Amino acid sequence: MFGDCGLALPCFGRDRRQRDGSNDADREPVLLVSGIGGSILNSKQKKNGSLLRIWVRILFSNYEFKTRLWSIYNPETGYTETLNPDIDIVVPDDDYGLYAIDILDPAWWVKLLHVTDVYHFHDMIDMLIDCGYKKGTTLFGYGYDFRQSNRIDKAMNGLKMKLQTAYKASGGKKVNVISHSMGGLLVQCFMYLHKDVFAKYVNKWITIATPFQGAPGCINDSLLTGLQFVYGFKSFFFVSRWTMHQLLVECPSIYEMLPNPGFKWKEQPLILVWRKYTEGDESVKLEVYNSVDCLDLFRGALRDNELTYNGKSVALPFNLSILKWAAGTRQMLDNAQLPDSVDFYNIYGISYDTPHNVCYGSEASPIDDLPEICHTMPEYSYVDGDGTVPSESAEADGFNAKARVAVKGEHRALLRSETVLKLIKNWLGLTQQSQTYVKAKVANVSPDLIPSEEAYKNSTIGLCEDLLSKQI
Repeated sequence: MFGDCGLALPCFGRDRRQRDGSNDADREPVLLVSGIGGSILNSKQKKNGSLLRIWVRILFSNYEFKTRLWSIYNPETGYTETLNPDIDIVVPDDDYGLYAIDILDPAWWVKLLHVTDVYHFHDMIDMLIDCGYKKGTTLFGYGYDFRQSNRIDKAMNGLKMKLQTAYKASGGKKVNVISHSMGGLLVQCFMYLHKDVFAKYVNKWITIATPFQGAPGCINDSLLTGLQFVYGFKSFFFVSRWTMHQLLVECPSIYEMLPNPGFKWKEQPLILVWRKYTEGDESVKLEVYNSVDCLDLFRGALRDNELTYNGKSVALPFNLSILKWAAGTRQMLDNAQLPDSVDFYNIYGISYDTPHNVCYGSEASPIDDLPEICHTMPEYSYVDGDGTVPSESAEADGFNAKARVAVKGEHRALLRSETVLKLIKNWLGLTQQSQTYVKAKVANVSPDLIPSEEAYKNSTIGLCEDLLSKQI
């Protein structure tokens, strides 16, 4: 998922060569699953099959992004489809799936200059290879088109094939899955939809920085104003906030990470808007929207949202079809059950200011009309977390965990945290427990904190159906 309300990106380090894998026979296979934005995306020309990397790239990124990656949701298929009819968006499967999640901009000059803004699973892959894992036998990666829903057939079938491949390649050993950020939600959807398959092939599931109950501040704001990954002069070399915004409005994966309205938050996440009213005596009022009320705000703020593509205007309002689909996904996430045979471990970040509430306008400079929000920089109020996902959300998995460990670290930096790498080595049985064990905070989340199916249906799904019935 995003880091600093930005992207979970990979890293470069020393040149890595495949070890001889002398200890490979003793290893259970590991499958690494990336989060949102954590996979290379290529555009593939339908006519000649030529490929161009469009995510992540640093040079000419904004132009290629708008030309090739802008998309629109097709409610008939459930997929987000690129506006460019001449290309397909594909994820490379080179290096047994590891290439796509290792270095997201693998240009030679990026490696030469050691551009650390584009690190992802690189350090973890290095660590596992150093411990005797071998690519294609006991080490695999799973990248996917993160624009799509976490439960879409293509993603589910791809994960199933990866699990089967890892299981067979290792001689019939069960797989240890390590997921990051939104990748944990994808694994959770798979577990709900294919519980028997999950139980057959998975031994351990280790998840890192997963927004089990959503990422309120970052996701609410991403739908209203987009995401800014870098600032200052560097922003001229990367995707702009507005360009990213136009993609995210049509991404089911973003809607699926909205704050869970049925979850019992310590403090309900809010969106606040300072509004100017001119009827009668001119006045300024602070409007407050909770996780259900904000749907009306999204509709109002995005009602005029559009982009121009090949000279034609494309309307991109708040997408109620995606919202309804995402509400169904949330029901699956809330009702997923961990098989008794699978050990579950949860690592989540703490000690970083993490957006929770978002405010637009001010008492001195209020919003006249809701669409102005989309061109307004937000002000956040913060809770503890990893800078993107509140710790309250990340630890509320609802499963019978072997351990939940709070680690001081930022969202994307957790993947290269020495503490996290030591924990993973310990849980995979690669070191003596006494040497690397970090005291874990094990606290099974009360079932009372997870909303019932009826409660959730009465909130978001009910509202979705009401909005759709009014054909708004």
